[in-house]
Amino acid sequence: MDAASLKLLAELNCAVIQFRGLYAAWAKRHGISYNEMLVYYTIRDQGYCTQKQLCDSYLLPRQTINHVMLDLRARGLLALSPDHCTGREKAFVLTPRGREYAAPLLASLDKIEEQAIQRFGGQRMHEMAQTLLDYDSALQSAMEQDQ
Repeated sequence: MDAASLKLLAELNCAVIQFRGLYAAWAKRHGISYNEMLVYYTIRDQGYCTQKQLCDSYLLPRQTINHVMLDLRARGLLALSPDHCTGREKAFVLTPRGREYAAPLLASLDKIEEQAIQRFGGQRMHEMAQTLLDYDSALQSAMEQDQ
């Protein structure tokens, strides 16, 4: 690989790590873990979540997500949702206490994200997301050919 390609990959990887690091730092400032934030974020967006969904979406180990969800259940913030369970896959929703706890956290994060989108530009944000998805597809294809 040439030096220019190596530099591009290093820049991209650093940007992704910094992006996730900003969310992790925000979570820590608010007294929650990054992974706990992902549970709230997913439930807010989807209405519920499963362990498999979280593991697949965020590429996290099942044991990590299981630990977070057990903790949230023990704290009375998360409950099983029979309405959303399919087969052996258990789905969870926020309890009333969980909604009360998560709402101000998510409102704070929403405000920050909205400010960032306004500063960055909605069109640029869309283009960046599409570009990353296109690169993900190209990388996956290249990795499949390597098998």
